[in-house]
Amino acid sequence: MPTILGQNQYGKAENRVVKITRDGDTHHIKDLNVSVALSGDMDDVHYSGSNANVLPTDTTKNTVFAFAKEHGIESAEQFGIHLARHFVTSQEPIKTARIRIEEYAWERIATSDGNSRFIGSDEVKHSFVRKNQEIRTSQITFDGDKWQVISGLKDLTVMNSTNSEFWGYVKDKYTTLKEAYDRILATDVSARWRYNWTSDEERMPNWEKSYEQARKHMLEAFAETYSLSLQQTLYQMGSRIINSRSEIDEIRFSLPNNHHFLVDLEPFGLKNDNEVYFASDRPYGLIEATVLRDGIEPQIPVDMTNL
Repeated sequence: MPTILGQNQYGKAENRVVKITRDGDTHHIKDLNVSVALSGDMDDVHYSGSNANVLPTDTTKNTVFAFAKEHGIESAEQFGIHLARHFVTSQEPIKTARIRIEEYAWERIATSDGNSRFIGSDEVKHSFVRKNQEIRTSQITFDGDKWQVISGLKDLTVMNSTNSEFWGYVKDKYTTLKEAYDRILATDVSARWRYNWTSDEERMPNWEKSYEQARKHMLEAFAETYSLSLQQTLYQMGSRIINSRSEIDEIRFSLPNNHHFLVDLEPFGLKNDNEVYFASDRPYGLIEATVLRDGIEPQIPVDMTNL
């Protein structure tokens, strides 16, 4: 039977670029993992092997590093916008560019008091420790006319040690779970939010401030919600962001329920008054949902595995 070519794209994945900005003795770090995917008029390279329309993936890699020098890295979103615009506007066969970025955060190492400093330095401003917190994510897509920017984070581990319950659920002959009126609620937050900025004619958001504020509102909602279910907490987290940030129209969460089970200490003659838990890493409940501004159609994929 005859075959035809379907959707296709190509590029260089996971370009690890670290940009050091030197402000005198004070240094700043941007640490990114950048993946480029290009699509357009690529039928010939698949059908006949002609590379006439193919920009080498090695060139896309070089562009990432060159742009880090030429444009700097103000934010993951802004850097991705520079790259996507370049590939679409400089290469006629390229119709769409998708840039995915993971950002790894570093924080400055605080130095000790003056009596114990070594090498005579008054203040060290160039030493950093990798934050053991979330990975920031961005996906920037440009088709020569419209932009789509989906930002977010993953691996943000949070816990409430109380103010969480789970009861009143459906029970059948296979149900063994006991109702809980005071439990630990813990999860590893994976979230993606979509900006309503789509055109160069519109005012561009402040990407760094927006990320910081979205994260802040997300964590405040998690902490301030008396939770009767993880679903309820998820909705409150999303609603807080949508209601607080006018530039964000949609947010999708994937939240594993990191179960903590009370340990039976009675065999040892001890009473466990919600103090000692067994942390189970698997299996886990997985709660996923999208929160939208009213009247907005969803665009973030339901399956965020590759987003």
